Amino acid sequence: MNHRHEKREEYMKELAAEFISRESNRNSLITVTRMSLADHEDHATIFISVLPETQEKAVMDFLSRQLSDFREFVKSKIQNGKIPVFTFKIDEGSKLARKIDELGVE
Repeated sequence: MNHRHEKREEYMKELAAEFISRESNRNSLITVTRMSLADHEDHATIFISVLPETQEKAVMDFLSRQLSDFREFVKSKIQNGKIPVFTFKIDEGSKLARKIDELGVE
């Protein structure tokens, strides 16, 4: 992966966090944990964690309804280059790490 691709990926991660912070209803803590931008930059997966976990379905429903608004938000911030198709997913690795921490397992 080249430096330009990594910078673009990090910038889109920041945009996702900004959008979610601005648009969410604040009933839960939503954190953008990572972003995976395809090599051809035509698709991007945004991984999130949600606390409390009982709000995951509601948050995912909210984000799926907001996909076109999020894409327009990204389009307004990025002047050059294609805008990928976005997918939001729960970061299962983050959930597992949190559960291990809760158990006190090292």
